[in-house]
Amino acid sequence: MTLIGREAHMQAIEKNGLQLDLENSSSIEIIRPHTSTEVSAVKDADLVLFCVKSTDSESVAQDIAPYLLPHAVIISLQNGVENAMLITRYVKNAVVPAVVYVASEITAHGYVKHRGRGDLVIGAMSPPRLPHPHQTLTDIANFFASAQVAVRISDYVMLELWSKLMVNCAFNAISGLSQLTYGQLAKRDSIRSTQTDVVKEVIAVAKADGVVLSETDALQTVANLAVAMAGQKSSTAQDMARHKISEIDHLNGFIVRRGFAHGIATPVNQALYALVKLVESSYAESAT
Repeated sequence: MTLIGREAHMQAIEKNGLQLDLENSSSIEIIRPHTSTEVSAVKDADLVLFCVKSTDSESVAQDIAPYLLPHAVIISLQNGVENAMLITRYVKNAVVPAVVYVASEITAHGYVKHRGRGDLVIGAMSPPRLPHPHQTLTDIANFFASAQVAVRISDYVMLELWSKLMVNCAFNAISGLSQLTYGQLAKRDSIRSTQTDVVKEVIAVAKADGVVLSETDALQTVANLAVAMAGQKSSTAQDMARHKISEIDHLNGFIVRRGFAHGIATPVNQALYALVKLVESSYAESAT
């Protein structure tokens, strides 16, 4: 196993191992993978876990394309619904879309704090680019199971991706702007009402894109997540706390773009998107 990442993280992992502070564990688990800062390190990989921010999908896909083995399979372990499609523009390999359900945070270089869950949903994409797609997905699921990571294979992975996007749109920007946890947000009637409006807009855009989401199920999912991950802040909140550019263009921003394309008004998603982008615009100014 080879982990490719930024130099500061790779140096820390090379020195101390990848430190995993797991939920409900009294000790730190340490993993010692091979590390590299060069994308060429994918050259011998049969399976590539594509975990970069959505904003980097296209550039990284272009970078790794020359080094991939012909039979290598890429799994897009990312937020948003369009990453697998973006990656396939630049690689000839099979790309498997995955929905990731895990609450975690990088609290220091080479140190990951796990706060809840840790399961995946995967499914075939079109074109599959696989001679035996179902068997490949089964092999991937079994591989993750050997590491005690639960994986479910879905025949409707786009529905799963849109459902996760709906959750991200309901929580990420609000958590980022407020720097509050999911549980803290759920205590406020005004925030729950705002999340309901966000969800309704996402459902309307999804339907126009050919994906039907149940409003009842969607709102229940949002309510359940606030309980299951009460202590979690969104990845957008983590990015904003570090003055890093977030994935908001691929979350609420994506809904705004697709809504505009379909002639569907998305004022709540638009407001959240605009506010996050406004805050992000101040990062460069404060750095000068």
